Amino acid sequence: MPQLNPAPWFAIFIFTWVVFLTILPPKIMSHIFNNEPTTLSTKKLTPESWSWPWH
Repeated sequence: MPQLNPAPWFAIFIFTWVVFLTILPPKIMSHIFNNEPTTLSTKKLTPESWSWPWH
């Protein structure tokens, strides 16, 4: 039963995570997104008064 022998499976596991953690993140982070986030203004908005009559 190959499940009881950890030697080949542990090596595959470690190699897979080495690929995930070293090769893929730079490739993913190098993409340029179309919608760049914009900063919101720090000016505080004042609410307008409600001019409807109360009946």
